[in-house]
Order: sequence, then C-alpha cells, then structure tokens
Amino acid sequence: MAARALRLLAALLAIAAAVSRAEVESETGWDMPAPDLLFAEGTAAYARGDWAGVVLSMERALRSRAALRSLRLRCRTRCAADLPWELDPDSSPSLAQASGAAALHDLRFFGGLLRRAACLRRCLGPPAAHSLSEELELEFRKRSPYNYLQVAYFKINKLEKAVAAAHTFFVGNPEHMEMRQNLDYYQTMSGVKEADFKDLEAKPHMHEFRLGVRLYSEEQPHEAVAHLEAALREYSVADAECRALCEGPYDYDGYNYLEYNADLFQAIADHYIQVLSCKQNCVTELASHPSREKPFEDFLPSHYNYLQFAYYNIGNYTQAIECAKTYLLFFPNDEVMNQNLAYYTAMLGEEPARSIGPRESAREYRQRSLLEKELLFFAYDVFGIPFVDPDSWTPEEVIPKRLQEKQKSERETAVRISQEIGNLMKEIETLVEEKTKESLDVSRLTREGGPLLYEGISLTMNSKVLNGSQRVVMDGVISDDECRELQRLTNAAATSGDGYRGQTSPHTPSEKFYGVTVFKALKLGQEGKVPLQSAHLYYNVTEKVRRVMESYFRLDTPLYFSYSHLVCRTAIEEAQAERKDSSHPVHVDNCILNAEALVCIKEPPAYTFRDYR
Repeated sequence: MAARALRLLAALLAIAAAVSRAEVESETGWDMPAPDLLFAEGTAAYARGDWAGVVLSMERALRSRAALRSLRLRCRTRCAADLPWELDPDSSPSLAQASGAAALHDLRFFGGLLRRAACLRRCLGPPAAHSLSEELELEFRKRSPYNYLQVAYFKINKLEKAVAAAHTFFVGNPEHMEMRQNLDYYQTMSGVKEADFKDLEAKPHMHEFRLGVRLYSEEQPHEAVAHLEAALREYSVADAECRALCEGPYDYDGYNYLEYNADLFQAIADHYIQVLSCKQNCVTELASHPSREKPFEDFLPSHYNYLQFAYYNIGNYTQAIECAKTYLLFFPNDEVMNQNLAYYTAMLGEEPARSIGPRESAREYRQRSLLEKELLFFAYDVFGIPFVDPDSWTPEEVIPKRLQEKQKSERETAVRISQEIGNLMKEIETLVEEKTKESLDVSRLTREGGPLLYEGISLTMNSKVLNGSQRVVMDGVISDDECRELQRLTNAAATSGDGYRGQTSPHTPSEKFYGVTVFKALKLGQEGKVPLQSAHLYYNVTEKVRRVMESYFRLDTPLYFSYSHLVCRTAIEEAQAERKDSSHPVHVDNCILNAEALVCIKEPPAYTFRDYR
C-alpha cells in the first residue's frame, strides 16, 4: 500500500517534466489581425464607398475567423490525443476506501487536467485571446460579410466573385428579397455561368448527403451509395470538429457572472454540463441547412436507411444487412426495417447474415451519446439545468422517472396553451374573413380624426402630411418619467438584433438596432432581472396605443397587435461620414395571418417596405 502511494506521489512530482515533453509546439504564422477588427474595417470601408477596402478587409476577416477556428481545432485535437485521460489500472474499492487514497486520486485527476490545460495554452498562444462577441459571431453565422462583398465585387467588376458571394449570402438568408432580386439580375447578365452560383460556405457532409438523396430519388443507386458513404465520412469529421469547438470558456448568461458563486465541484459541473449540452446540440447543428426551416429529422440514422435500400437495389445484401442492423441500433422496433432485414437475411442466408453486425462507428456513437444524455438528464433532474434532447431515438429508460412525469405535465400544459392560442387565432381569422366578405370600403372602416381618449396626447402629423392613408404621428402619449423608465428598460433588457432575425443593422449599416419584446420584458421581470413595474409599463403603453388607434381611426372592428417591439437605435460613429441613406422612417408593419400555423408572415401584399419620406 505504501509503495503504491509513493508511486502515485512520484507520478505527481513528475508532472512538470511530463508537461514539457507532451506540450504541443506553439503554432506559428499567425500574422493577421483579429476577425472583429477586420470586420469593423470592412464596414467602415463600405460606408465610405472604398470597395477595394471592403474586399480586402472582409476577405481577411473570413480568413482570420477560419484560421482561428482551425487553430482551436488543431490544438484541442492534438492535446487530447497526446494527453488522454488515464484510468488507474490498479484502482480497486479497497484502495478507494483507504485513508488518503481519495486525495491521491483527486490529485492524479487534476494533474492530468493541468497538463491538458498547459498543452492548450502553449499551443493556442496569443491568438486564443481573439474571442468573438456573440453579436459578431452571429454576423458571421448569418454570412453578413458576403453581403458586403457581393456589392464590392460588383463595383470593381469582379462579376464571378460577386455572383458567388451573393449566392452564398442568399443560401444563408433565403428570405432576403433584395438579394433574390440581385441574383435574378445576375442571371440575366452575359458572361455569368451556372457554375458561378456556388455556396462558398457549404458543409461537405450536407452537400454529399443532399446529392446522395437526390441520386437515390432518381433511382441511381450506385451513384447514391458513393455519395451517402462519403456523407457519413464527412459527418464523422464535422461531428468531431463541432464537439471540439464546444470545449471553450464558460458562457455566462448575460450579467450572471456578477452573481455567480459556486464551489469547486459545482463550478466544474456547471461548465462540464454546458460543454456536454453543446456537444449534444451538434446533432442539430449538423442536421441544419439554411434552406430548411427545421433540421433534418433523425439525420444520422437516415443515412443508413437510404444506404440499406440502395445496397439492396444493387444486389449487395451484405452491406444492406449491415446498414439495416445499424439503423436498428437507433430504432430497434421499426417494423419496416425489421421486415427488410428478414428479407435480406433470407436472400443471403442465415449463417452469413448472423456474422454481420452493425457498424462499429455507429455503435460507439450511440453508446457515447447515451452516456452523455444520462449525465445531462441527471443534471436536469437534480440541478434544474434544462436539457432538450435533440434525438427521437433515445430510449425512455435513460430519462429519470421523476423527470419523465415532469415533462409529461409540461407537454400537456403546452398542448392546452397551444389549443387556446389556436382557438383565439381562428376567432381572429373568422372576424377578418367576415369583414373581407362584406367588402367594406376603407373609408367607412377608417374615418380619421376620432377622439384621442387620453389627456396630454396631441396630434403632430396626419395622413395628409405623411403623404398616405391611415398614417398618424402623435406626441404626449407617455410622460417624460415613463419615457425615462422605458429607456432604462431597454438599457437593461434590449439586445442587438432582437426582432430582426439577429441582424444588428437591418436597415442601414450606419446604425445599430437594440430591441426587446413585451414577452421578453415580462419574462425578465418575473425572473427579477428587470423591474417588474417597467415591464408592466411597457405592456400598458402598447395597450394604450392600441386603444388610441382604434378611437382615432374610428375602427368598426377590434384592432389586434400580433407583435410589439421596443427599439433603440444607435449611430455607428465611424459610419456617419458622407452618409446618404435614410434613417428608420415612421411606418406600420402589417402581415398576412395564418391562423393554422399561428404565424403572421411579413410578405407582399402586406405592407412592409419603408419607401416613403
């Protein structure tokens, strides 16, 4: 026993030497500024019309971000390979219970942790300090640099690059009408080829999968197999990269770090659960494509579903059985797949079929995923840290019974609320349809000039002054104190890009928009993150505006608000020189109501464009 303890102590004393041997050499060649600085330079160049400067800065910003990502992947992968977690082969229950043995085991564990941290620190070097803000990371995820680039390329007559940049941005933002028009215009230009419309940010695994599925649908099984197998290989690479990138710093929620107070093991648990949750979310990340509203369902298992039938179509029963058994790892009770497996087994023969098992890579993936889910569900049950399982194939026994009952209750509540909302929306739709059928003249519905209801409100501009119908600007709707209260609410609760699909500068690159919805304000108020009276004031003001509008326009039907947004805009200092674009004009946001889907879509013929002065 004493000899064993001495060996452990000797191993711990040798940590420094081990670190020096195992550390990865510092990466060299990092000679470009941080991506956030380059992006800022690019937007500034765009504002002053320096198109060559836009190209230079935005291209370098994209390369800088990619290089930083590659560096983190390289270092984390290499340090994990060189310094794996070592389990003590001589560990036993008796040793674990012995006096002082627990402390030695803790030291051994943290010794490995320190060596891994030292390896990462040396490998990453100064570039590790280049951390993008959440706001800027969203700009890159939304492919905003390509929006700037496509204009700049066009201005300097690099048409091929302009087309590729425009297409890349549009793939990530398929609702962007202006970019759609640009692409339509490019298609009419001479010299533009179909091959120029390429997605520069395409994910290899998704490209191979979509191509394989298309060939499968076109009944070309040989070609489909090649691309679907390639998709699996690329998926494995993308999954490993996604998981490695999850091992970053702890992500505090807003200003929670000011109040965060956890002991050693609670802090470790909080961070590790966050990392595990991120790794599980790689399932959703890898199954997502910008052209789809939702990720592909059961994305990884679906590869094996397509493959088993494609292999059957080319007469390869061995691979068909392997892929069918692999799919059944995830969905063991799938009736159709079990029937397929029985047929393939009959065709190949019982004996050879018995020796064929599911793919080992899929078995390991499933086992690892289930172990992670068990820990995450445990954290959900014990610590209350929410976890939304991205997979539909998770066995029920993985989820703690108490948590199952809680989730069942939450689902029932959600269904009830959804039904109530659905009934309300149907009532609204019925009212709209009734008025549409009556074909009432707009002038009968909106007779401008009704009472303003509240003392202190004054009419500033009417429809005639604003050059259109059903337009009005009023003053004195809220008091100075209420105005200051709402300003304090936005300072505390508003986030950049809120309400604009994450776009921080949705209407002009010269201004940033910060917003907060009524729901978010009330939620933050209930959580104690903002004063509840401020959130109530916000709600009451929107209701006040609704009543004033009903009265002023003398509406014969109730006025409903589907969306309220408290927005502040801030001029970007370096983007004000020689500015010619308009600021945000007074307008209404109308939408087309779809009661069944519970959405109100902002698209023509609903009025959404700000084209008047």
